[in-house]
Amino acid sequence: MAQRHLDPTGPMAGPAPTGDALAGYLRAQATEFLRALRLHRETGSGGNGSEGSAEAARALRRSARRISASLHTFQPVLDTDWCEGMRPELAWVSGTLAMEHAYTARLERLLSALHRLSGSTALPARVGAETAPAAGSRAAGAAPVPQRAAPRSAEPRTPPTGTTERGNLTVGAAKAGALLDRQLTLARTRAHSTALQALGSSRFHAIADKVAVLASEVPLTRSAATTDLRPLATAAKDRLTDAVAALPLVTAGHPYNAAALVHGLSPDTVPHPQDAPWHQVRLLLRLHRYAREAVRGEPDGTSVVDLRLLSAGQALNRHRDASEAAAAAAQAARTPRIAPATAYALGVLHADQRHEVEAARFAFQQAWQKEAEAVSTR
Repeated sequence: MAQRHLDPTGPMAGPAPTGDALAGYLRAQATEFLRALRLHRETGSGGNGSEGSAEAARALRRSARRISASLHTFQPVLDTDWCEGMRPELAWVSGTLAMEHAYTARLERLLSALHRLSGSTALPARVGAETAPAAGSRAAGAAPVPQRAAPRSAEPRTPPTGTTERGNLTVGAAKAGALLDRQLTLARTRAHSTALQALGSSRFHAIADKVAVLASEVPLTRSAATTDLRPLATAAKDRLTDAVAALPLVTAGHPYNAAALVHGLSPDTVPHPQDAPWHQVRLLLRLHRYAREAVRGEPDGTSVVDLRLLSAGQALNRHRDASEAAAAAAQAARTPRIAPATAYALGVLHADQRHEVEAARFAFQQAWQKEAEAVSTR
């Protein structure tokens, strides 16, 4: 007999959680926010941010997301005006603090892909170093050392299939990597400065003050003490289910989606039209997970349901990372006056990341189908 796992948002999950359970969850998340803020101030924030301050920023984002999600899902049992004022502010905090980490991870992802695609274990530090004389030799007046030509018999009359393409990619990968490094490092530095300015702003201090009040006093409605939270959590689940049903999961079941590559390197810089519904599902899945946490009164557990939702969420996170990395490669390829080999490497990199997008969609499809089959057998 299959093991049953009760949905905490379902009617058979035990006593009905009410506004008091939500208040306890919000107070706990507000306390986590304040603890992370204190840790961030204690660890400092150097030029690139220490590991301690980076972890504190992640903790701030986690708690801000959970508070904001709870205000969205359970707004009927909370003060409406207070929710409407807090949600955009918490989204601003989370979004601002996320940018530096996003640029860092994007650069690492793209450089790793370049290493893999070019067949090298490390990205070449210089291009053409084998044929150019050392700068020190020229300064000393030494004549360039002539390159010895390979024996004619060693030169294949017809290059092996793929040799030319691999050579172009290897040569262009170094310059492509350097270009991406310059662009994304600059963006990361700006994001770091923006985050520091935000954390020191009067706007952030006002948010922190409201969160401090939330840690001791949750603005519930008068009827919250007798209102069952499960229908509100179920509504969040239904919104997710409807959004998933609208996804082109049949297309996601194929290993290659040619239509996704047509848009990528065009002059149009508008985000990829196929990605938006998947990004929306990612946000709705997060709302569903956080609603389950609030109803249950504790973070994600180790039940089969929790692990399936976590797996689906991880697939959608990879989808977002790959789509944004592909967009960064396409943006770099639009840089004026870059060498053809560099543009070629960036084009291959863009296509590689779009394939990663398709792989993430397929992984989500598999995880979601398992969850849907499990729900149908409960």
